[in-house]
Amino acid sequence: MRNWILPEYISDVLPAEARQIESMRRRMLDQFALYGYEQVEPPLVEYVESLLTQQDAALDLKTFKLVDELSGRQMGLRADITPQVARIDSHILNRQGVARLCYTGSVLCTRPDGLLSTRQPRQIGAEIYGSASLAADVEIIELMFASLAQAGVKDITLEVGHIGLFNAIADAAGWQGEVRQTAFSALKQKDVPTLKTLSAQLNPELTQGLLALASNYGDFTVLAQARRQLPNLPAITDALEGLSQLHAALSARGIAVRFDLAELPGSYYHTGLVFNAYAKGFTNAVARGGRYDSVGEKFGRSRPATGFSIDLRGLTAVPFAGPKAGILAPQGDDPELLSAIRGLRAQGEIVIVDLGVVQSEVHVDRTLQQNAGVWQVISL
Repeated sequence: MRNWILPEYISDVLPAEARQIESMRRRMLDQFALYGYEQVEPPLVEYVESLLTQQDAALDLKTFKLVDELSGRQMGLRADITPQVARIDSHILNRQGVARLCYTGSVLCTRPDGLLSTRQPRQIGAEIYGSASLAADVEIIELMFASLAQAGVKDITLEVGHIGLFNAIADAAGWQGEVRQTAFSALKQKDVPTLKTLSAQLNPELTQGLLALASNYGDFTVLAQARRQLPNLPAITDALEGLSQLHAALSARGIAVRFDLAELPGSYYHTGLVFNAYAKGFTNAVARGGRYDSVGEKFGRSRPATGFSIDLRGLTAVPFAGPKAGILAPQGDDPELLSAIRGLRAQGEIVIVDLGVVQSEVHVDRTLQQNAGVWQVISL
């Protein structure tokens, strides 16, 4: 039996990658703290109804489920940490003002997001609860860029959309259930033939608006074009105005924006602004986020919320220097040797005691040797 083989899209994290992931995690958490975010650590497993917000079929499909032998209830292994943080904000912290929370941890998915993805991402993210303001969305995006910079990600392209545009047209069309989900998926994939088929029975204004969502992509001029092409519905007017204000606020911070009105999230709990960050050298988005104002409703306290998440394992393509070379020291009980090793480690040096080291397998460039009764560091 080849019992060392792992399941598909599941892999070990080996030393070099583990060092890089941990280094990025620490730097990002420190960055979050500078903005006033407090870290929470939800459990890996919960009752399944707590892990699924609203009627989120996509998240339900990605969640591994099992039976709790103590209670007999169905439990789930988290596939997304955001619903857990929403539960903490809504039902445990119960703060009246704005709460800035962050998290990091592994999630497990029944299927990968893409051919090059893992089913066990290492997720890190930050979220703001209790503020529906544009300023909260701007802060989250600014923090996302600062966090990616900590990981060495450069040349970032921010693509922004708004799920309210699709929802307004779907509501006006009276779409529910499977039809609405089919239209959602078709728009996300820019599948124009399917969109034409679905909208064949709609009035021309709604049909034109739906097809316009699939074709409007580019800089700030996209919004002016969308105002001409989309139906004159209050929700659409509000969404486009919000995107216009977001563009102005991000431009003032030196963040360029590209608009994609077919940019839709992978989960159904988002309610407004959605955004993805892309970078040169990466196949998938390096960070994702948006607004999800009703995510806490299931826990009895619906609060406006906005945030982003990053898969740290997805960022390991960024060049990483790794640790500096260490010092190889002999084993022994000589008090002066032990004192020299402790002193070097106190100075931040990596000291590896030789218990049978093969030098080609460890990163050392010096050795600790005794010379005239004194322990000295000698270059190899």
